[in-house]
Amino acid sequence: MTPVAPSGPGLLAGRRSKWSRRALRALSVLLILAGAVAVIDAGVTLFWQEPFSALYAKLRQDRLSGTLAKVEHAAPTAAEKRQLVDLGDVRRRVAYLAGSLEGRAKEGSPVGRIEIPRIGASFVVVKGTAASDLASGPGIYPETVFPGMAGTTAIAGHRTTYLAPFRHVDRLRAGNSIMLRMPYAHFTYRVVAKRVVSPRNVEAAVGNVGYTRLVLSACTPLFSAAKRLLIYAKLVRTVPVGAGRVPAEERPAGASEALTGDALEQPASARRGARPGPSFPAVLEPVQPPLTSIPGD
Repeated sequence: MTPVAPSGPGLLAGRRSKWSRRALRALSVLLILAGAVAVIDAGVTLFWQEPFSALYAKLRQDRLSGTLAKVEHAAPTAAEKRQLVDLGDVRRRVAYLAGSLEGRAKEGSPVGRIEIPRIGASFVVVKGTAASDLASGPGIYPETVFPGMAGTTAIAGHRTTYLAPFRHVDRLRAGNSIMLRMPYAHFTYRVVAKRVVSPRNVEAAVGNVGYTRLVLSACTPLFSAAKRLLIYAKLVRTVPVGAGRVPAEERPAGASEALTGDALEQPASARRGARPGPSFPAVLEPVQPPLTSIPGD
């Protein structure tokens, strides 16, 4: 006897059941894949850095590197040329060009490069510490000066996201070198101390201390914004480049272009006071109330 194929309501119900099973299988596969991606992302973030923001920051760093190269090779502006004619020593030329770049650079634009040999870090530095600025790379606090001007230069950076440029700054020790390569001069700093502070203790990062220094700022511990880890480094050498160099015909015979020791410091009257804001950069705000004590490190 030939079997009779189902028809009518029975056929429709069978098809719906078949499609429902397929849809459930597809949804299960998608959920499993999503879970796997989440686990992989968490693992990569834990042992390395957050991968998706890292990709974004890598693209931004590549673009900023090209822009920075143009800044480094650009000729001085007409106003700068007029001023530089009367600036015959390296320290004054570098300080003037630092102030000039600080004044005309836009928020989030590339202004230099930081290199930290001990932890293998090399990143384009931008002006500013807003969330969008730090998504591109380490940023110079607007309350501090550009390298080359007397006082404190403070730079903030992420430790787990956006390429995590400062992830391993906790490994720095006294005597380690940090270099800042600006379009007008290259600066070498030596680490002298580090400290963990409350997120509200901005003065610890941006205050002036009587000598020219660099301060690196990052959240600590990892995956938390409860405190700030500050790395303090003292300027030990300045080598002018580009327009920062005094023309050979204007230099005394045998004079070195590099500045070291007492030659690095400007008179106290030339120092620019820091303008501390109410807190650290918003992107580094704590996720819990800040601690009131300042533990030693």
